[in-house]
Amino acid sequence: MLDRKKYVLVTFHRPRNVDTKENINNLINFLNNLGTLRKVVFPVHPRTAKNIREFGLAGKFSGNVVTTEPIGYMDFLALSKNAELVITDSGGIQEETTFMGVQCLTVRNNTERPVTVSVGTNQLIGTNLLEVEKAAKLVLEGKVKKGSVPELWDGHTSDRIAEILIKKLS
Repeated sequence: MLDRKKYVLVTFHRPRNVDTKENINNLINFLNNLGTLRKVVFPVHPRTAKNIREFGLAGKFSGNVVTTEPIGYMDFLALSKNAELVITDSGGIQEETTFMGVQCLTVRNNTERPVTVSVGTNQLIGTNLLEVEKAAKLVLEGKVKKGSVPELWDGHTSDRIAEILIKKLS
């Protein structure tokens, strides 16, 4: 059972983070350390699952790290919305957490979604898991990043597009 705002949701699938035994082992250690602070929910991407198996690391997760098969989009959004913190190397999740006002740590050195960092609740931490762990602890201690929903992320994009098309066709 998960308590609302009392768990951390994580996703990892980028080659930089999951394609070597050392990186997967470091990732598992990071998640186990995080699991001492909060329950961790880890829907495991097929690429990541394959590497965990191939490197013989499947049994290394602590009991507070809940690994699952990949989760459907709507269920994942519900998990994200109710998480205290999301840690990811995904692009789209940065946008979704910003829109929902959920704290997000991005485990990458760059992002195609800079507005999620400059305006939203996302923090671009880099790939050093020790730095990610420090940032996660700060969030879990209540030192959260204040953010807002970026301008024009109001759900009316299709209305604006329709207006533009109507003007061009008139």
